[in-house]
Amino acid sequence: MFRKLALSLTLALCALPAAARENYALLIGANDYPNLDQKYWLNGPKNDVELVRDYLLQAAPVPFAPQNVVLLTDGTPGVQPATLQAIRDQIAALTAKAQPGDFIYLHFSGHGTRAPATHDPTELDGLDELFLPVDIGPWNDTVGAVENALVDDEIGAMIDGLRAKGADVWVVFDSCHSGTATRAADIGDDDLRLRQLDPAALGLDPDALEEIASRSIGDPRAPEEPPVDLSGSAQPGAFIAFYAAQTNEVTPEKNLPKGKPDRKPQGVFTYTLFETLAEHPGATYGQIGQEILRKYAVKNLARATPLFEGDLDAVAFSGDAAAPVTQWQAEVQDGSFTIPAGDLHGIALGDLLAVMASAADATDAALGYVQVTEVQTFSTTATPVAHDGKTLPEELPKGVMLRKLGAAVDFTLTVALPPPGTSPADALLAELATLQELVGPRLIFVAPGAEADLRLAVLPQSPRPDAIWVLPATGLAEDLSQTPSVSSSDKSPQDLALTLGDTLTAMARALNLMKLGGSLGSGSSLNVEVEMLTKSAANPSLTPLAFTPVPVLLPNDEVHVLAQNHSDQPVDVNVLYLGADYAITHWAAERLHPGDTLKRGLFAIGGEALGQERMIVVVTPAQAHSPVENLSFLAQDALELTREVTAGQGAEPGLSALLAEAGFGETTRGAVALGASTAEAAGPAPIILQMELRTRPAP
Repeated sequence: MFRKLALSLTLALCALPAAARENYALLIGANDYPNLDQKYWLNGPKNDVELVRDYLLQAAPVPFAPQNVVLLTDGTPGVQPATLQAIRDQIAALTAKAQPGDFIYLHFSGHGTRAPATHDPTELDGLDELFLPVDIGPWNDTVGAVENALVDDEIGAMIDGLRAKGADVWVVFDSCHSGTATRAADIGDDDLRLRQLDPAALGLDPDALEEIASRSIGDPRAPEEPPVDLSGSAQPGAFIAFYAAQTNEVTPEKNLPKGKPDRKPQGVFTYTLFETLAEHPGATYGQIGQEILRKYAVKNLARATPLFEGDLDAVAFSGDAAAPVTQWQAEVQDGSFTIPAGDLHGIALGDLLAVMASAADATDAALGYVQVTEVQTFSTTATPVAHDGKTLPEELPKGVMLRKLGAAVDFTLTVALPPPGTSPADALLAELATLQELVGPRLIFVAPGAEADLRLAVLPQSPRPDAIWVLPATGLAEDLSQTPSVSSSDKSPQDLALTLGDTLTAMARALNLMKLGGSLGSGSSLNVEVEMLTKSAANPSLTPLAFTPVPVLLPNDEVHVLAQNHSDQPVDVNVLYLGADYAITHWAAERLHPGDTLKRGLFAIGGEALGQERMIVVVTPAQAHSPVENLSFLAQDALELTREVTAGQGAEPGLSALLAEAGFGETTRGAVALGASTAEAAGPAPIILQMELRTRPAP
């Protein structure tokens, strides 16, 4: 249910740590693979495990003693590399000392791949998923295995051994198993690498692997089989697993955090996970997973669909439920303020922080303000600044707090231009001024290869070599059928700029709606429960759409909404759908009085544009006798992914100041509705709940 999973709502779950428990961590990062060609080596796993170590020792919501946090990685003095034997030895040592109630965190960063399963009945797809230690060897036909690989079955047995001792285990895999991807935009040799390994590099036949996997194709709605599936285990300890990608997807590493001059290669999944943990240390595993998916979509970080399994209603690290942390006690010395929070907590250079005498004081009672002058991963330094008519007094009470202010949503979108030298790129670059005038100041164009949210590229080997393609921040084009592009051979340079500008504007509107979902409703006490349901010809009974794994729907599957207002005030509920084609469709606007229930069919999945999609539910506190809050003005037409014609002029500005900033306009979109209601447009709502969906063709 949305209410249980949304980070924007007040947390209600609370798990008390076991008495005298120990917290352990084994952090495995495989960078250099001496037995493989150097082009397959990675840069980020070492940085991943160091980031995780620092978080556990400095910022975790439960204490980790330094001697209980073990690293296995190469390139760090005094640290043993992540060989297969070292991993086995450390797991064995953990198993020997684990006691009932202990908590164990395991982190695997490095390459993954697949190989023919040694025991076919245990693998539905006929393949073993492998994590590759640094001493990985080739495929050995004699024994039918990859030398020194850590096979999913063995990982499962290791985790079962820890759980059998009564310890709770959370395992995170920042690796992937897919063997194919397209690197499309050149953003620097070391800025982007993929944590996949071509099976051919180990002496495996990729075609044979694909043939084995194709035998297991069944109902696409069936949940993805986790690489390490312990769902049937009866061990006493709890189990939670996070996977960076499904078995047919890739996961990247790139220089992070964005905008930092000293950023360094990190696994995108690892960094996003610990950024979320730093911001929401008292969240449940399910809430953390939902926020990772939202960050992936908003920031264009990766096209992968992370998997989350286990006891997702439990609070992370078996800690206590708590609201997001937005203030920290400051150390004051020589007029400078220092707090134990930084990049990972969402603080940026130049931010204003309120100086509070007490953590319980309202923000408008701030003693004054400071501005961030230096920010590191886990620390921030700020100096006093006059703001809002206030100047800090010379004498401050002991124990002052620095509080993050409600920052405005950043609706800017940076777009990297294509390198010159091809006809499509040169035509576009010649009309860059036209393009900039069309899209306005919110879209910022930067040099080819520069850090950006989106990347424009020409792909000579693609089905549309004359087109400008719009790629995610990574520069990867993994599914060209779902990647927007604008042809150039049938357009003048000016028409190319106009059509591309229309494409980018439509994409920005959709992305900005998701940004609003992360900024509104923090700390709301609205007691409203929302659940999405589905039914199909094969299963005509309404079935709840679970949060994890990300639900898969097929054409003609129906989607229904069930909303219950448990609060003591009326609320308005709006439902929108963000399609893979960047369409925003408005499906419902209903008033729920205290105790009311809304249950209605919304729509059926179409068959034209399928892929990554998102359900958005907006809940608004309402005044009695007021008009129903109706957000139909947020709708926009589907973006034609392969633009062959010139676009018209952009839409008029939106009806509210915030949504106008986001770039919305008043447009409509036709759809096949199961039931419809329309009304006049109104303003934005204070809470936005989001749910990921994947739509796929029928088999």
